[in-house]
Amino acid sequence: MKKKENKIITDDIMIEVEKISMRFNLGIEKGFSLKQGFINLFNIKKRKELKAKRKKNVFWALKNVSFKVNRGEVVGFIGANGAGKSTLLKVVAGVMKPTEGNVDVYGNICPMIELGAGFDPQLTARENIYLNGAVMGYSKNLIDLKFEEIVEFSELREFLDVPVQNFSSGMVARLAFSIATIVDPEILIVDEILSVGDIAFQAKSEKKMMNMIGGGTTVLYVSHSLAAIKKICTKVIWLEKGKIKMVGGTEVCDKYLKYMEGK
Repeated sequence: MKKKENKIITDDIMIEVEKISMRFNLGIEKGFSLKQGFINLFNIKKRKELKAKRKKNVFWALKNVSFKVNRGEVVGFIGANGAGKSTLLKVVAGVMKPTEGNVDVYGNICPMIELGAGFDPQLTARENIYLNGAVMGYSKNLIDLKFEEIVEFSELREFLDVPVQNFSSGMVARLAFSIATIVDPEILIVDEILSVGDIAFQAKSEKKMMNMIGGGTTVLYVSHSLAAIKKICTKVIWLEKGKIKMVGGTEVCDKYLKYMEGK
């Protein structure tokens, strides 16, 4: 049992999301200056116009989202583009801080979101293995130990000393996936990862992920492939316009598909 701020958390709970909301302001002020801001302080009409404009441009990517994930669960998130799936994963991973609500995570996380985002394009693949590994919290000794495994899995040995800026997007994703999966994390956060590389590498990536799941890793998985969600997930959460519309087993996929076909 775990205790956090007068709450009793069972050892089975790995992630607890409570009333998460995420707000973005889509408006970008043009021609703003310190002088203009000072003038606006004394212009009541202008201040009202700016306030109305900001309010109009507010977008809630997530609104009052709550759920729990138990140890070993593989939770799939489905929904249309803009439903808030990727934003939610970034909030859970700690990449973004929610506007409202709390996220408690009880275990080390491996976030596979926007693969290759931490690479320096001017450095070689060899150098980026160490750079990206350090960003993910791996020690140099661990990377030294796993270096050959990373290279072998990525199938990029002949490109080790080529700057990453010369890589295709698929090659970058393959290298990033190979680095991210050198250890088995307690919690794996995945955003459309099984679409990286060619068909053969996709199959290898899926097998690697399934091995991690089989080892008891807790997984949060976003995908537009309902077949992939049905294949690997034990729970499905359907997001619609930033809110949870339905939670259940893989039957949620069928209800979502029927809903989308009827639109």
